[in-house]
Amino acid sequence: MKETLERELKLDVGLRFRLPKLPGEPLPRRMFVSVYYDTSDHRLARQGVTVRRRTEKRQHRWQVKLPRGAARMELELLGQPTVIPLELLRLLSVYIRGATLTPIATLLTRRSGVLVRDLRGPVAEVVLDSVSVFEDRRVTQRFREVEVELVGGDERSLEHLGAMLRAAGATDGDGRPKVFRVLGLDYSSDGKPLGPTASPLDHVLAMLRTQLDAVRAHDPGTRLGRDPEELHQLRAGVRRLRAILRASRPLLEPGGSEALREELAWLNTALGGRRDLDVLREYLTKELATLDPPERRGGQRLLRWLDHERERAGQTLLTVLDSPRYFALLDQVAALIASPPSTVTDVSLRELAASEFRKLRKAVKALPEAPSDTDLHAIRIKAKRARHAAELAVPVEGRPAERFVGKAKKLQDILGEHQDAAVAEARLRELFAGARGRRVGFVAGRLVERQRARREAARAAFQAFWPQVENRGRKAWT
Repeated sequence: MKETLERELKLDVGLRFRLPKLPGEPLPRRMFVSVYYDTSDHRLARQGVTVRRRTEKRQHRWQVKLPRGAARMELELLGQPTVIPLELLRLLSVYIRGATLTPIATLLTRRSGVLVRDLRGPVAEVVLDSVSVFEDRRVTQRFREVEVELVGGDERSLEHLGAMLRAAGATDGDGRPKVFRVLGLDYSSDGKPLGPTASPLDHVLAMLRTQLDAVRAHDPGTRLGRDPEELHQLRAGVRRLRAILRASRPLLEPGGSEALREELAWLNTALGGRRDLDVLREYLTKELATLDPPERRGGQRLLRWLDHERERAGQTLLTVLDSPRYFALLDQVAALIASPPSTVTDVSLRELAASEFRKLRKAVKALPEAPSDTDLHAIRIKAKRARHAAELAVPVEGRPAERFVGKAKKLQDILGEHQDAAVAEARLRELFAGARGRRVGFVAGRLVERQRARREAARAAFQAFWPQVENRGRKAWT
């Protein structure tokens, strides 16, 4: 399966528009038919996802596009003309949930364009698309648009080319995929931030909705398993959901979210096995690069053992993501957002954040002179809770809350480095126990020593940085 991160700019043009003279070479003229698929209630479109079969010169390419901030991740593979590849359906399980995908639009596109180059090489493909929309073999709509897709340039290249095209007569569009434009679909307003006058419950529900969308958005990439960041972002969304529910307990009916938080804790733990191994592998790869070649060869054996563990953890992870329990959990979160168990109206988001900060400050003051790894991990958890509660209050409290969030995040990072070192040391000792050969054992021993130094550095950084966090907390919440 081919995977591409697509960064593009879409502009509207009239019937008489012509591409301006651009540095580069003409692209071959193309004509292709795109048949788009979705469920009857547009579940994919609501999440900004598109599925299409593009037929060109008797080849059928199935393409899925997933939103990634300002970019889109495109997955593509060859297939049959009438059967959606099973691999794609599995990747989209979190959206489809057993529903049938059926054709929703058929578009014929005639494309011409230019491969723009500079002295360093290809920059972008600038194409002019003339689109005909078919319904029952009749053309029902026609429109034209220009797309600029980066192939080697950066954001400045995109801005520069956009300015040249606007000067030639192009106008800014809304950036929607062609099929959304054809069907008049626009869900962009669903995720707009609330203003400071919205109720505390509305702010909580908006943040829950954002995190639920993040979990869904990174589910396909996690299933694909090529980029560890996908799993990281999915797990971060799960953790934030749990933290938001915990911080907003006074807004919800007694026990209204207890069972849900327990299920989120289960999912967080289930995702953690593979995620911890991804973090460890990334770190060890960098560390081994600093060793001498003979030691590096011994370290490669450690990585092979680690990769075996990662593969097993990956299979377990897929089992979790395919389980009815996982899908039921997402449904429960969605149901709570749609119909929150709350009749409370007088809870202050500021006080919720202040309460979590006080708990963090009290826990830090109670630390022994030489805190254990467990002690510092507990502080990290409380820092995370204080940060997420503060994020709820940002739309109301503004800059002071933002500054505290920034300090709390850095504190999390410091203590996260400490926790990663502790986990890495424990895992290395396991690998060391099963190692054969003096060279492998020697390398594992050296890496264990580095984890101790890493932990000590994180401890010192925590002691030095905590006064800044406390100061920001006092200014924000006192």
